[in-house]
Amino acid sequence: MNFIPAKESRFLIWFFDLYTRWLLRRRFKNIFIKQDYKPETDTKTVYFINHNLWWDGLLPLYLSRNIFHQTARAFMEDKQMRKHRFFSKIGAFSINLSDPRSTLRSLRFAVDSLNKPSSSLYIYPEGEITPVSASKPEFKNGLAWLYQNTDIEIDFVPIAFYTHTFRDSKSELYINIGTALNIDRSLSKSELTTDFEKNVHELLKETRKVAGFTDERFEKS
Repeated sequence: MNFIPAKESRFLIWFFDLYTRWLLRRRFKNIFIKQDYKPETDTKTVYFINHNLWWDGLLPLYLSRNIFHQTARAFMEDKQMRKHRFFSKIGAFSINLSDPRSTLRSLRFAVDSLNKPSSSLYIYPEGEITPVSASKPEFKNGLAWLYQNTDIEIDFVPIAFYTHTFRDSKSELYINIGTALNIDRSLSKSELTTDFEKNVHELLKETRKVAGFTDERFEKS
């Protein structure tokens, strides 16, 4: 399949921002956020996230428009882009993980996307939606490649998404935003990937410990 680039439409970004906020309020009892990272003006950021929810396609738009206020782009599996072409109009671009040359093209497009001030990139390093598990997530090496091939002033920030139904039949959504990482870029891709996995895993463990109980450090959005 040919690469599908992001070709944003201001109108569709505005419309889907409104639609996503309405949809989230309708489908979730509460939305809780813990935010340990706030980008400065003109900061460029790569956000990497666990991939366990149907909502993962819409949450980057919600975060970029309502929490971080950056210009966002995001990777999306080529099969899903084929089905939902409109995602290219709100900042998604395709990646074909079964084809190394195609994957590299998508990664280079991602790097180019970070050239503008206040730009951001969202990546789900697992590459596909995976079942919720207490185990450490398993990332592909694309995130490590980005870390080694982007400017040193770009922040890399882990985020954990988590839902539960402990208190109500309607789910509650938790968004745990970690701090910008400072990892030695000379490490191997395998070593970097392991570090990234551990960071998201720690956020998930932290979230599971309090979600639906004390909700410590989380605030309702």
